[in-house]
Amino acid sequence: MRYSIIVPVFNRPDEVDELLESLTRQTYRDFEVVIVEDGSEVRCEDVVRKYADRLEVQYFEKANSGPGQSRNYGAERSRGEFLIVLDSDVVLPEGYLAEVDKELEANPCDAFGGPDRAHESFSSVQKAINYSMTSFFTTGGIRGGKKKLDKFYPRSFNMGIRRSLYQQLGGFSNMRFGEDIDFSIRIFKSGSRCRLFPEAWVWHKRRTDFRKFFRQVHNSGIARINLYKKYPDSLKLVHLLPAVFTIGVAVLAAILLIGLVFVVIGLLAAYGGQTGCNMGLIVTFMGLALMVLSLLPLLFYDLLILIDSSIKNRSLWVGVLSIPASFIQLFGYGTGFLRAWWLRCICGRNEELQAFKKTFYK
Repeated sequence: MRYSIIVPVFNRPDEVDELLESLTRQTYRDFEVVIVEDGSEVRCEDVVRKYADRLEVQYFEKANSGPGQSRNYGAERSRGEFLIVLDSDVVLPEGYLAEVDKELEANPCDAFGGPDRAHESFSSVQKAINYSMTSFFTTGGIRGGKKKLDKFYPRSFNMGIRRSLYQQLGGFSNMRFGEDIDFSIRIFKSGSRCRLFPEAWVWHKRRTDFRKFFRQVHNSGIARINLYKKYPDSLKLVHLLPAVFTIGVAVLAAILLIGLVFVVIGLLAAYGGQTGCNMGLIVTFMGLALMVLSLLPLLFYDLLILIDSSIKNRSLWVGVLSIPASFIQLFGYGTGFLRAWWLRCICGRNEELQAFKKTFYK
């Protein structure tokens, strides 16, 4: 058996159906699928059963322990030379496995990963979220493109690894969030070769609304500090960008508020009497200038996002939605990062921090 595809699942039968359907259309056929039900209330056993005559698929059910430990559970029961870890909310193009095999034959490596894209059938919000997670204008640009600000770390939505290396590293850690980056760091530290397969991409649905998306990226920001405490050399300049953006937006908001106060005070002075009229007008114009200066950088950034996303998605509406999605991606990650930095690095908390503990699949 060449490949074992490991998929942890939590209350996602419809997504599993779509993923398995896409696997039946793969042009490369030497693979098995291992579905691990991680304590779901809405199980997908019936969905898996209907593909039994078209796929070599195994189904396991276990108590809830999170995606990392569920991947380990599936890996222990699989047979492939290479393990491919996928999230349940991905769909594969028919040439995915053929592309993976072609890359491994041409230039062998121990671990690999690929990028993700948005499918035409995705909702406008999903397309906007996908844009924010893959755009050059957000830190999503380092997650799987050809031009990277940091070396490529495979993510669990599309990650492959040689079984022997997986066993050598002991699989995924007990971290609830950031466990895939933790695993990638250990791959690099082992001296193994890890590559980006740019054409082995998947359609990735990600989150279905902005509230769930904020929870995801906030957890990711917290996880980055948890990873820093485990591996101090893993923190790079690019990881600070969302925190810098968050602080910058807060400073601009404070300037905007100060400008508004100046405008109010100036107008009251201007209309309060002849003696304060000129000074009131001066204060008013100063306030207006502060407000304009604070808004210009944000408006310029909004315009960049709007134009770029509208062109890439061929939709003005998706372009509009990409503005809040990009702010959530940066602000959510940045606030999680700053929160964890304060508690762990300044206040000295030793234990790993978590937020939205019960929603790591959501």
